[in-house]
Formats: sequence, C-alpha cells, structure tokens
Amino acid sequence: MPQPRFTRRDFIHLALLATGSLLAGCRPGKEPAPTSTLPISSPATEIPASPTPPLESTAILESKVMVLATGLDFPEGPAFDPQGNLWFVELNGGNLVSWSEGEVKHYPTGGRPNGMGFDHKGRAWICDSGQNKIRRFDPASNQWETMAEKIDGQPLQSPNDLSFDAQGNLLFTCPNFADNNPTGYVVCLTPAGKLTKIIDGIYRPNGLDIVDGGKALVVADTWQKTLFKGGWDAATCTWQDPQPWVKVGGSEGPDGMIPGADGLLYVAIYGDGVIKVVNEDGQIGKVYKIPGSNPTNVAVDPTGKLGLVVTETEKGQLLSLPEVKPGVANFDGGDFWP
Repeated sequence: MPQPRFTRRDFIHLALLATGSLLAGCRPGKEPAPTSTLPISSPATEIPASPTPPLESTAILESKVMVLATGLDFPEGPAFDPQGNLWFVELNGGNLVSWSEGEVKHYPTGGRPNGMGFDHKGRAWICDSGQNKIRRFDPASNQWETMAEKIDGQPLQSPNDLSFDAQGNLLFTCPNFADNNPTGYVVCLTPAGKLTKIIDGIYRPNGLDIVDGGKALVVADTWQKTLFKGGWDAATCTWQDPQPWVKVGGSEGPDGMIPGADGLLYVAIYGDGVIKVVNEDGQIGKVYKIPGSNPTNVAVDPTGKLGLVVTETEKGQLLSLPEVKPGVANFDGGDFWP
C-alpha cells in the first residue's frame, strides 16, 4: 500500500514526537550477497565521534547569490543534461522544469517528483514519491516511462533521491517520512532491470552520491543528521561496511548532496539555510549561507557559469552561487541503458 504523502514539514513535527530506538539491518536480495549493518541510534544516543570539527570552529561564508527563478512550489532535484541545460522539479507542483536564461518550461508529471538525474542520452530520471515509482522522461519525444515500481512484491516507499555509478547502476533512497518506524532502505537498479536492496531497516535515507572516483557511496541519514560512507562495488551492487563518516548536524539534517571534481562533497542542510562542504577526511571545512532556510539539493554547472546551483523551498527559489566552482565529478549512467 503506498505510503502517505508527507512533506518535510510533516517530518519536523514527527521528529519532535519520536521516541525509542532505531534498528538497522540489511536483508540480502534474491541472490546471495554480502550483508552489512548500518549503525543506527535513537535521538538520545550519540553516534561514534567523527573527526568533524564543531560548527563554531567552521567559518560561515557569505558568497554572491543569484536568484535564477522564484515563486516555485517546493523545488527539488537540480540537474544538468548532457548539453549543459539546467533542470529541476517542483515536488508540490508536480512538475519537471527546464530553465534557460531565466525562462522556465513546465512538464507535468502527474506525481510528486523529487530527486533527478540525466543519462548520456539526455533522458531525465526522477524519483516520483507520489506514485512510488522511478520514472524516466525523454524530452525529445515528450514521453514518460516507468523504470521501477515494486521491490520484493511491494510498492517502492516514497523514492527520494538518486545517483548513477560508473557502470550505469541507478542508486536511490526510499525513506520513511510517514511514521517512526525504521523501514527506510536504499536500492540498486541495474541496466539489466534487477532491483536489489543494498541496505534495509534504516529510517530516513535521503541524499546520496558516489564519491572517491567511484570507490565509495555516501548516504545521508536525515534522522541521525549524519552521513554514512562505505565502499561501493558496482559489479555486485554491494555497499561495503557503511559506517558513520561525518555528523553534519542541523535543525533537521542533511538532504541532497553533490561531489565536486575538487574532491569535496557539497551537502544541503535543510532547516539551517546552509551548504556544508565536507573534505575527503570527513571534516567540514566550509559552510556557505544562502537565502532561505530550506535548501533541498545541489548541482554543479558543467560550464562553470552558474557555479553551484541550489534549490530552496522556504522562499521557493532556484539559486546560483557563481563563485563556487567545484567542477563536475558525478556519474551520469554512461551508455548502459537502452
């Protein structure tokens, strides 16, 4: 049965009421695969200490901010297509949106689109949290198709964010924003169409991305306000020994993220109006302040013109930090998908 359509605002209310411990585990898929345990704690329990310096010791930087679009209905999932065109979605508005020099074009989805990315053929892949599906849109034909909708015989649970690895595997998160049960999980969808839960029994896995040149996977657990990191085996779709990597904190916690060619990871902290920059050692080296409290996700302009692009929901804006130029490091699925 599809999960209720809860927003992050609902989450804040639930998080304040939540009690009890969270359990973690990883169920193998239909074929035997290595299993791992993701450390999960209750809100009253501290996770193991990380090398992250406290926020007080990290400079909060004021950078030039350009407002690219405003009046948006819960913008999410910024991404650039192979031609360098900027796209994003409106979660509450139900639209896929293209942006070019201040002009926007809407493509209704009929759902609640969230995370988004492009393959080499210029097709947009979205997490549809309303229809509980992974869907693909071809701008050339204006056609939608469903790429995944069930796992283990059950509808996907509010797909949230996605990322491709170098072998074309699509990784996406399925958090539980509906109640206080640890039923969140992360899925790998191969170009052959195989779906595998790579971690299960967790709470609110949110943003995720491939880092370290394809060797590792980072997943944000909004509930624990922590980024978890483990080795990534693209051949077997296995997340190896995920562990707490950096506690990024925040009034709500980490949302979307993007790695830069500079070796840094740029993480949107929803509720705090900042983008935290994490280095390869798991240390927060920079914090960029943006207008509005609720950044949802980030993207890197491959041309460098717009620098770091941010979607923000309090003011309903699409933002650009043109002076922040990490360079592109994310994978886009290659030519593996037909």
